[in-house]
Amino acid sequence: MNYIKITLAIFIALAASRFIPHPPNFTSLIALSFYVPVLLGIRFIPATVFCFVVTDLFLGFHGTLLFTWGSVILISLISKYFCTSILVRLCGVLTGCFIFYIITNFGVWTLGSYGYTFESLITCYFLAIPFFGNTLISSLIYSMIIESIWQCYKYFCGIYFSKKFN
Repeated sequence: MNYIKITLAIFIALAASRFIPHPPNFTSLIALSFYVPVLLGIRFIPATVFCFVVTDLFLGFHGTLLFTWGSVILISLISKYFCTSILVRLCGVLTGCFIFYIITNFGVWTLGSYGYTFESLITCYFLAIPFFGNTLISSLIYSMIIESIWQCYKYFCGIYFSKKFN
């Protein structure tokens, strides 16, 4: 039952950041993909991907879905290596942003809109820089929100449990 409740909470957080009007690539996607397995465990990776798929049902599917979903899964899987401190977690989120940028823009290039030359690959990455900036900023903002909520949760639960058992 808790798995369903947590999955619903993940869905609400992801859907809110994707459905509310926002600049391109300014969502909680990277932060949630990173933090859900860090804070809740890898068993919630399928829940995160499922929520992403459901929101894509409403927003529309596109030719780079496998690259997008694949990068989300990869970010979730590597997050376990960035658990030691807040600073390390924020570095992990930034790493996730780079992974997302590299994989998804390679996917865009494979669609052929830019051609299939090395120069067109570089052009594809170059033209995606403004989107990457939005990804970085939003991921850091959402990460700070998640970190703040997590720290408050740990603090208040610590007080609650110490009073309850003393």
